[in-house]
Amino acid sequence: MTVVLEGKVAVVTGGAGGIGAAICTRLAQAGAAVVLVYRSRPEVAEALLRSLPGSGHFAQRVDVADSAALGELAAETGRRHARCDILVNCAGTTRFVPHADLDALDDGLIDEIFRTNWRGAFAAVRAFRALLAQHGGLVVNISSVAASLGIGSNVAYCASKAAMDCMTKSLARALAPRIRVLSVSPGLVSTEFIKNMDQAWRADQLARTPLGRLVTPEEIGDAVVAAATLLQPLTGSVIPVDGGRLLA
Repeated sequence: MTVVLEGKVAVVTGGAGGIGAAICTRLAQAGAAVVLVYRSRPEVAEALLRSLPGSGHFAQRVDVADSAALGELAAETGRRHARCDILVNCAGTTRFVPHADLDALDDGLIDEIFRTNWRGAFAAVRAFRALLAQHGGLVVNISSVAASLGIGSNVAYCASKAAMDCMTKSLARALAPRIRVLSVSPGLVSTEFIKNMDQAWRADQLARTPLGRLVTPEEIGDAVVAAATLLQPLTGSVIPVDGGRLLA
């Protein structure tokens, strides 16, 4: 990968997860200094940080549901780098609940999903807005085709991703022209979690995907780099990276 983001600073929430780690790696390979934001598993985050090529990277433990902590993260990024060019909202949570089991989708789980998946992303944009606006920044929200299909781990998860895509459009309009806002919308991604699931279920998912394969985390990372480099005219767009899942 060519060093097309040299001199840029990228903040990635959920950076220690399967998709987030691949995004951090791709951004670092493209030359960006990466701020790796994680909520748990500090040993995983630190190992990933050590593996990133380039320099200027640092990791910070932040729960995106804590707006004050996000403000402190933005201040620390400003002290270290005096800029933020890319904010990737990848932090998310969910749990499998059958869509027809309304009682199992309790209020606590609903609130946790929206607090992390939607409010956390909005709060991160709010915290980093001033830094992003300085040099024509980019926000990339990691959404899901569940937002359009209404098929996913549970009803609240699908709704939270639909809210994220709507927020992408609203903020793209509100923050233009200084800040672009995009959604990258994966289909089912071949993370370790998915690889370890029931093989019959995985085969059914592949049969529902026109390209006949799952998207890799690295391909989501490539889409984020493309959004920052090749897709400069875009804002407010939802970019599916799904193997054609939306066609099925």
